[in-house]
Amino acid sequence: MTTEHTLTRYGVRNYPPRQDSVPAARRWAAWLAVAWGEPRVASDVALLTSELVTNALLHGAVRDRYIRVEVQLDGAVLRIAVTDPKGERWPEPRAVSDEEQYGRGLAVVEAVAQRWGASQRVVGKTVWAECALPGPV
Repeated sequence: MTTEHTLTRYGVRNYPPRQDSVPAARRWAAWLAVAWGEPRVASDVALLTSELVTNALLHGAVRDRYIRVEVQLDGAVLRIAVTDPKGERWPEPRAVSDEEQYGRGLAVVEAVAQRWGASQRVVGKTVWAECALPGPV
């Protein structure tokens, strides 16, 4: 089976600033990857979405303001973008000790994503990660 990477596909959902939004967004993004014919990256998409949404909840959530999750397939790249309403805290990987429970999310994103970054918005920020799609089987 060969997969053509030419069509642009796009999905967007808004999630409330609650912990149950993490698994909901993760399942939805992985489902899109499979529905769009890219099942080989679905687990990476799920992991990246989980980390980005978790970070948005921990560092960018504002009561009664939604977090936006966008997934886009464009050419040979699948991009996950998470927008939160707070722009004051910029995403930055940090060193953590073995004893610390939190703080590894962006290290996971760096390890899994082909590339990642962030952009300032008028209100808030968007943190994104990209997965390179595998070639034809």
